[in-house]
Amino acid sequence: MLKETTTCIHPTAVVHPEAVLGDGVSVGPFAVIGPNVTVGARTSIGAHVHIDGWTRIGEDNCVGTGAVIGTEPQDVRYRGEESWVHIGDRNTFREYVTINRANNHLGVTVIGNDNLLMAYVHIAHNCELGDGIVMTNYCGLAGHVTVEDFVVMGGYAGAHQFVRIGTMAMVGGAAKVIKDIPPYSIVDGQPARIYEINAIGLKRRGLGASVRADLRKAFRILTRSGLSLSDALVAIRAQVTPGREVDHLVTFMETKSRMGVLIRYAERNGNGRVHRGGHDDESAD
Repeated sequence: MLKETTTCIHPTAVVHPEAVLGDGVSVGPFAVIGPNVTVGARTSIGAHVHIDGWTRIGEDNCVGTGAVIGTEPQDVRYRGEESWVHIGDRNTFREYVTINRANNHLGVTVIGNDNLLMAYVHIAHNCELGDGIVMTNYCGLAGHVTVEDFVVMGGYAGAHQFVRIGTMAMVGGAAKVIKDIPPYSIVDGQPARIYEINAIGLKRRGLGASVRADLRKAFRILTRSGLSLSDALVAIRAQVTPGREVDHLVTFMETKSRMGVLIRYAERNGNGRVHRGGHDDESAD
């Protein structure tokens, strides 16, 4: 089922005859592609890449040397049932990125569009990534992690299973993420704590000064008012101008959480030392 028009397969690559490769796909030396794989047009697959399992890759992706996509989940409960990886368009997966398929029958690990996963990033089973995400070298996501659009994760950051990371959040290098990260926030530390809103990231995404001011006000109520999470959300509704971003923040914090949501903050004093404050983390259950 290989399209012969513009598809370029290196003679040392091993491509199963039932794999489906779109026009303009290139496959590098010693790459291995399994029978249940579909690769969209103009996608570039580098040397020594292994794509297996039930995997669907969209168009205009770039898969770097040694990447492994669609292999079995690292879960002792998995018994070989059909499960999937779905990858969108225009993603870049650098050297030795690993993406596991889901651990349940017909389950899916999802990668959206326009993401950059740098070298050695690991995406475990049943994760769901949105669009425009940047994950720096050696980041790791455990199973069932959800990452919303335009998140940036620093090198060596790791997320516990079932954690959610909200849109436009920035996660510091080597941060230990064990609770849901609110949208639009900057977090860092082990365990991670909230420092402030991601003002530079929001500005780069075209969010104006008034929106950023509303989010700052909402975060002050959320992290520094001493209110419980539920009371803080009531206060945000009453005191902050409604808008798409504020509404999304409130909805995210209200959504039932397996791990609880992060509402503790950390700030630097004049000596550069970190002061941790706020009330206890809570679940939105």
